[in-house]
Amino acid sequence: MTTPQPAPTEHRVQATAVLFDFGGVLTSSVLGAFEALGESLGCDPRLPLRLFGDDAEARALLVAHEEGRIGESEFEQGFAARLRAHGVEVDGDGLVRRIQSSLRADSAMIALVAEVRDAGFRVGLLSNSLGDDCYAGFDLASMFDAVTISGEIGVRKPARRAYDIACARLDVEPGATVMVDDLPQNIVAAERAGLTGVLHRDAAGTTESLWAALGRS
Repeated sequence: MTTPQPAPTEHRVQATAVLFDFGGVLTSSVLGAFEALGESLGCDPRLPLRLFGDDAEARALLVAHEEGRIGESEFEQGFAARLRAHGVEVDGDGLVRRIQSSLRADSAMIALVAEVRDAGFRVGLLSNSLGDDCYAGFDLASMFDAVTISGEIGVRKPARRAYDIACARLDVEPGATVMVDDLPQNIVAAERAGLTGVLHRDAAGTTESLWAALGRS
């Protein structure tokens, strides 16, 4: 009689590095910032963000801007034109800065980056570009071992290549890396690329989940 064998268990490499998203993780919600823009324009607060899903031209502008193929001014003028096409009167000049003005640094998450690094883990930033000045006030070079921004590498999340480049810059394998992001689609893409995903909702929950993923719970 054949002796039953135990089911194989998944072997995971011990995590040695963490990649953090920027907007919505180290700052307040980017989705909320777009809603605040809608409110300031006197339209449906959900309209500016919804355009990126429903309006092909608006989405193409966002992708091109985040990948560094068009500059901030061209994105602003194009996005303003798409808003006007949907009945919203708006001048494109300074539109990105109006969005950025609603973002607030999350001190608890910034402290978490430092704590993880102090614990001996490598830490990196992997961010889709939010405009020329979105990182003002953050000393990224001192906070992170490596910084990867979509506009500089020509590819944005959730493309797999973005995660591969970020891991290479950190000099770690994807399987030894945890990705912290607030967008579910980016977490799914990170896990498909071999990383461990931690979906950010609030600092307390992310702190607990991240330390658990790092084997320090």
